Amino acid sequence: MSDSPYTFENPEYKKTYRHTTSHILAQAVKRLYPEIKLAIGPAIEDGFYYDFDSPFAFTPEILEKLEEEMRKICKENIPLERFELPRAEAVKFMEEKGEPYKVELINDLPADAVISFYKQGDFTDLCAGPHLNATGRVKGNAIKLTSCTGAYWRGDSKKKMLQRIYGTCFMKKAELDEYLARQADALKRDHNKLGRELEYFTTVDVVGQGLPIMLPKGARVIQLLQRWVEDYEQSKGYLLTKTPLMAKRELYKISGHWDHYLDGMFVIGDPKDETKECFALRPMTCPFQYQVFLNRARSYRDLPMRLGETSTLFRNEDSGEMHGLIRVRQFTISEGHLILRPEQLEQEFKGCLELIQYFLGTVGLLEDCTFRFSQWDPANPKNKYEGTPEQWNEAQSLMAKILDDLHVEHTIGFDEAAFYGPKLDVQYKNVFGKEDTLATIQIDLLLAKQFGMEYVDVDGKKKSPYIIHRTSLGCYERTLAYLIEKYAGALPMWMMPTQVMILPITDRINDYAKSVSDRLTAAGFRVETDLRSEKIGYKIREAQLQKIPYMLVLGDKEAESGALAVRGRGEGDLGTMSYDEFLKKIALERDTKAK
Repeated sequence: MSDSPYTFENPEYKKTYRHTTSHILAQAVKRLYPEIKLAIGPAIEDGFYYDFDSPFAFTPEILEKLEEEMRKICKENIPLERFELPRAEAVKFMEEKGEPYKVELINDLPADAVISFYKQGDFTDLCAGPHLNATGRVKGNAIKLTSCTGAYWRGDSKKKMLQRIYGTCFMKKAELDEYLARQADALKRDHNKLGRELEYFTTVDVVGQGLPIMLPKGARVIQLLQRWVEDYEQSKGYLLTKTPLMAKRELYKISGHWDHYLDGMFVIGDPKDETKECFALRPMTCPFQYQVFLNRARSYRDLPMRLGETSTLFRNEDSGEMHGLIRVRQFTISEGHLILRPEQLEQEFKGCLELIQYFLGTVGLLEDCTFRFSQWDPANPKNKYEGTPEQWNEAQSLMAKILDDLHVEHTIGFDEAAFYGPKLDVQYKNVFGKEDTLATIQIDLLLAKQFGMEYVDVDGKKKSPYIIHRTSLGCYERTLAYLIEKYAGALPMWMMPTQVMILPITDRINDYAKSVSDRLTAAGFRVETDLRSEKIGYKIREAQLQKIPYMLVLGDKEAESGALAVRGRGEGDLGTMSYDEFLKKIALERDTKAK
């Protein structure tokens, strides 16, 4: 690592450098298009953005002009000078410049706020800073404006839609070129593009945003994953449940979801009218699965009770948050709840973690995951959390000890806990670097008491159990998205919708092709036969585009000898094999779940 603080290895310097570049963009916009109004322009993980109120759309041609102007500003090496103004003078200053969004920001600052500005030549912006001391510190030929999207002012869908220009910048052009090459690869792997091209899923306007239609290929992969998870969890002592997709508001009031999660729920009926029944689609399965425990009296002999369910859930996500299969409004997860005695907590937590490691490791995602210990905010803003500080300190101390005992390397996620308890979140980034939770394990010392869940312990006394909320492979739709991106659509053979494509060279071979297909299908493989009257080269290219793991090219020679000419997805021509040789090869690959 460099000893110099003035490199991107210093995160604060990188942030300052990119924030300064956002101001250079704003200055370029105002030079070329003075009528455009300024909003905000922060540094972000991969670069920066600036929001503008423009009477016209920013086309690719305009972005190119802005880039050129930014390079000029860098060459001019304009000093950046900070100054402060009292509130009234600051408001007047921005009013005279005709910048209403800046005026609104100033008026919304706390009474004791320091109101600072940064001036660079003919351009001045409201900003807390910090910034570089001159525009010449930014490498002009290492700047790239990458895209333009719509963005509501201050993220509020009730306010005006602005235009957000995204960009990135580096200290060397070679670093920019390397980043752009990675982004080009990311675009090729983007599940939202590739998943549609390969016909795994689609979305339809009249169905709704965040409600993907799983096409036959995508549905088959998810079915395979679900069956695998359910069967393996059964071998680990899980009891399968199947619970309703909705419930009356009274259930959610007991669990706390009505008070803490109502805005994220789809409600059927008037939530404010207590005289009529009101239902809601479930955002979580926990209050439903608790009814299994409550079905009859329980003793310590029933514990741990491990309940698992392939759960379809519904969450009213904001429209701006939707993205392909990663963030949707209806999704299916490998959900589970473990009801246990306090002394069983660490062992059962370990079992949940081992399940996650097994499933994510087998599909090839674990190596790219990170772990986050998500904790509460003791200030409890907006009454987000249930329970007392003592209960939260106990739960978080228990989890901290478990993570230490299990040697789980993790970061801390402050104010990221569930409303009822801390959690270990398994985090994963998509090809563009956006991070989401893939799987989770949560410790809950609260809800059992709220539901009146009790068991008779060894000493004959009634006690409240502890609960672990967990997923194992997480959300199936999100997992499929990450798999498409990781493997660029070429999923491991064992989970591919079609594992073998049979390609007869002429119509004379169709009967032989069908006999091979029937035998492989009987052996449990997913097989298709391309009987179209097309040239074999065309058929092979089509199969390759579909990422089919194995192709059997069959001609007169193969039909006469009963052999198979085999092509592999990554290896190309594998030569001629007997049926038994090929069956043994692909059976081993399937049964070992090879990547």
